[in-house]
Amino acid sequence: MTRSEARQANASMRTQLNGYVGFDTITQQIEKKLLKRGFQFNVMVVGQSGLGKSTLVNTIFASHLIDSKGRLNSDEPPRQTTEIENVSHLIEEHGVRLKLNIVDTPGYGDQVNNENCWEPIVKYIKDQHSAYLRKELTAQRDRYITDSRVHCCLFFLTPSGHSLKPIDIVVLKKLSEVVNVVPVIAKSDSLTIEEREAFRQRIKAELGFHNIRLYPYESDEDDEQETALNESIRDLIPFAIVGSERNVVIDGKAVRGRKTRWGVINVEDENHCEFVHLRNFLTRTHLQDLIETTAQIHYEAFRAKQLLAIKESTAQQPTTPIGSPGTPVSPGIATPATPVRTTSNPSSP
Repeated sequence: MTRSEARQANASMRTQLNGYVGFDTITQQIEKKLLKRGFQFNVMVVGQSGLGKSTLVNTIFASHLIDSKGRLNSDEPPRQTTEIENVSHLIEEHGVRLKLNIVDTPGYGDQVNNENCWEPIVKYIKDQHSAYLRKELTAQRDRYITDSRVHCCLFFLTPSGHSLKPIDIVVLKKLSEVVNVVPVIAKSDSLTIEEREAFRQRIKAELGFHNIRLYPYESDEDDEQETALNESIRDLIPFAIVGSERNVVIDGKAVRGRKTRWGVINVEDENHCEFVHLRNFLTRTHLQDLIETTAQIHYEAFRAKQLLAIKESTAQQPTTPIGSPGTPVSPGIATPATPVRTTSNPSSP
């Protein structure tokens, strides 16, 4: 049955009411409870040093949330491995509280030999799934389980204008299996409009050739409006972006941008870059869907695999209550968490 046929079938089953009941206020009831509890959004940034990862995050959320991890002095030692750093902020807009967790990956791709440099990143993502699953399996679990699962991974591409590097292809394939990946062309002002579009098309061709599925995914549950919106997003991926925390004056008006000897780049001007499309995509149209997709697709696949492994291991041993010392646990659930440096800031700067 097609979507249009399903909608027609549902319409024919509707029963007309003879008076006002009031259950249409359920959306207001849900909104009130959610506003009281607040929301959680976890975003990871992956890319080589110097591509403006910290600047872009700060630009998207209009606040200085994360400091650059790049080397600023020549005597500063380079990172030998990919590290994981966590920064948490509680931000509020028009009464809506959002706990924003930013996961940075300094050191990724910065070495001469970058073999397996993505492993700490993939392990961190799986560790968060493991932690959530352990809390789910607890006999007396919390009413609201703290969600540290990564909802979105912004993958920064070097604006070479040529094609994807072999390491980018490998890492994109690994990450797309466990998290919602959104690739962006960093510092796109270093490319002309023609170079930028040609670069985008080459990237799309390589992603298709290597069967790398990126968010947003196709779904039979989407209506015509959602399908059209997702198609427009896919046309823009990878987003060509420019980030800036500084204000510059254009025609007497202060805007966020970059001033060069050739002119001013307004990051919020769609003719200059696609920052506005990326920001709207992440915060205004797909934020909730990113959270739901993480739970329903990536986490569900991880959960099914782990529970199947537990079932197979317990089938060969005497049954013991879940949580007791003798309970067999899948290696994936028992793995120690990746060392993480965490910084918490309870209020927005």
